[in-house]
Amino acid sequence: MSNPQDTVAGSQAVGGTETDDWRTRLVEFSKSDFVRSFPFWFVPFSIMGLGVYGGIGYNTLISLTDYEGFNEGPDYTNLDLGMYVQAVNDPWVWTTSKNTFVLLIVFTTITMLLGLFLAIMLDRGIRYREKIQTIYLLPMALSFVVTAQFWLWMYNVNNGLVNTVVGLFGLGPYNWIGDPQLVLGSVIFALIWQFSGYAMVVFLAGLQSIPDDQFEAAKVDGASVFKTYWRVIIPQLKSSSVSAAVVLMIFALKAFTFLFSMFGQYRVPKGTDILATLMVREAFKLQNWAYAAAIATILLLMALAVIAPYLHYQHKQGSL
Repeated sequence: MSNPQDTVAGSQAVGGTETDDWRTRLVEFSKSDFVRSFPFWFVPFSIMGLGVYGGIGYNTLISLTDYEGFNEGPDYTNLDLGMYVQAVNDPWVWTTSKNTFVLLIVFTTITMLLGLFLAIMLDRGIRYREKIQTIYLLPMALSFVVTAQFWLWMYNVNNGLVNTVVGLFGLGPYNWIGDPQLVLGSVIFALIWQFSGYAMVVFLAGLQSIPDDQFEAAKVDGASVFKTYWRVIIPQLKSSSVSAAVVLMIFALKAFTFLFSMFGQYRVPKGTDILATLMVREAFKLQNWAYAAAIATILLLMALAVIAPYLHYQHKQGSL
C-alpha cells in the first residue's frame, strides 16, 4: 500500500517539472527571432493591416448598406445583400464581367505563348540576342499611362502607324478604338506588346536553369529540336508558367489605368468596359458608393480566385 506522503511528494515533483518546462519554453520563446524582430515588423505590419485589410473589410461593410452620395453617412443598422442581388440582376455587370474574363484569358494566353517563343529563340542563341531582349523589355518599363497614349497615336484613324501598315496591303483604314468589334482586340494587342517581354524573361530564366545534358541526351536519341522542347524542356517549365500566368492575370485585372488613360474619364466604350472601370464610374460619377463597393468585392473575389490556386501550388512545392 502506497504512502500518502510519497504520493504528495511525487505530485509536487511532477508539478515542479511541468513548471520548469513551461519556464524554459517561455525563455526560449523570448529569445526567438520572432520576438527579437518584433520592433521591426510590427509597425509596418500594423500599417499594412490597417490600410489594406482594414480597407477591404470596410469596403465589404459598405457594400452591405445602401450608401449613396455624400449627404449622409452609411446606415449600419440594416445590413443586407441587396447590392449583390442588384449586381447579379444587372445586365451591364454581366457584360463587364464577360469583357474582364475575355481580357484575362486571351491576354494571358497569347502573352505567355509569345514570351515562351521568344525565350526559346534567345535560348537557342539567335543573332542580335541582346538587342532583341532589350527591345522586348523596354515596354515593360513604361507605365500604363504612357502605353495608353502611345497606342492612342498608333491607332489613330487618319495618320496612325497601324493604319499606315495595313494600308500597304490595300486594307483599312480602321477605327481601331472606335469600332465596338475591334476595340477589345486592340486593347489586348497593346497589353500583349507591353508584357510579352516580362513573360520572355521568366521563361528564359527557366530555360537557362535546365542542364545542357538533357539537350545532348535528346540529340543522341535522335530527337528533333521541336520534340526536344515539346517533350523534354517545356514540361519542366511548370513553375515558370504558373508564376508568369498569375502575374499577367493580375495585370489584366488592373487594366483600369490603361483604359482610363486611353479613353478619358468615364468614356470607356462598351466593348472594353470591365469591372474595374464600372466600379470607378459607379463610385465617382454616379456616387453609388454601396453598389461600387459590391462590384469591388466581386473583383476582389476574382483576384483571389487567381491567387489562391497559385498559393496552394507554392505551398505544395514547399515554397511557402
